[in-house]
Amino acid sequence: MAEIISSESLLPVLETDEDITARLRAFVQDKDAFSPNTWRQLLSVMRICYRWAAEYGRSFLPMTSDDLRDYLTYLQESGRASSTISTHASLISTLHRNAGLVPPNVSPLVFRTIKKINRVAVVAGERTGQAVPFRLTDLMALDELWVNSPRKQEMRNLAFLHVAYSTLLRVSELSRLRVRDITRAEDGRIILDVAWTKTIVQTGGLIKALSSLSTQRLTEWIAAAGLAGEPDAFLFCPVHRANKAVITTERPLSTPALEAIFAHAWRVAGQGEPKTNKNRYSGWSGHSARVGAAQDMAKQGYAVAQIMQEGTWKKPETLMRYIRNVDAHKGAMVDLMEKKRG
Repeated sequence: MAEIISSESLLPVLETDEDITARLRAFVQDKDAFSPNTWRQLLSVMRICYRWAAEYGRSFLPMTSDDLRDYLTYLQESGRASSTISTHASLISTLHRNAGLVPPNVSPLVFRTIKKINRVAVVAGERTGQAVPFRLTDLMALDELWVNSPRKQEMRNLAFLHVAYSTLLRVSELSRLRVRDITRAEDGRIILDVAWTKTIVQTGGLIKALSSLSTQRLTEWIAAAGLAGEPDAFLFCPVHRANKAVITTERPLSTPALEAIFAHAWRVAGQGEPKTNKNRYSGWSGHSARVGAAQDMAKQGYAVAQIMQEGTWKKPETLMRYIRNVDAHKGAMVDLMEKKRG
């Protein structure tokens, strides 16, 4: 029989002793130690793995290294991307550690399996997907289209895209911004006090400054929406079809709603259809402004450390995936060969 541990979500666990059960209950109670997205991923992986274990008569918790190897191989044969498979392995390890168990991932058997999966994927032509970049030129083009729009939805969307590009914040971080997070520099430009991000969780928070133009667009939206006297209201709120902003203080716009802003902008801009990767990223998405801003900064010669700071990236490898194609022709060997020809 399976025991279900719940705290707004379900975490299935096969027959286990009382100590492990207690540790897992404590783990669920402390779920706020993880970002909501990480917790959702964990629960999704646990459900998939649990169903696989039940179907094939394998052990779910604790999981043996042989079972984990077969599970990861099953994911590969099911067409999962190598990065997704690595995430499954990592989260299974997380569950075991928090249950006080030795993760099956420590076995050389599992290490070789993951290495094999990655190698096979690369040789077969798999590449890491990347959001279609939303560049500064795209922002300026939309600015020209929407600057005099009488529709509050388009005013909001334009202000949102300005803030998204200027701050390199993630969609979930943008959704949490409130009117009270705004202060003004001496020259009138807006300064945003971002309480926390995916990678920065500390009382000092993060400060983001907007350019003069982005400040103007956000100020225009605040005035049109009637947000100026609502310090607790979210900056980017719904807009009723009657062209009236719906001021909200309890719940921010959802990720799908904010993703829809990028999708609408893509259609308005009349962009051509890009080459997709893994049937994803057929247009601008929630990550597009971060990718585009990082690429623009790299193209202008800003150092990797500066771009990492702006985007709150902790690992250079993550950023390099976004800017790998920017100015690739300026590499050391190209420079050497060009000098030789000269």
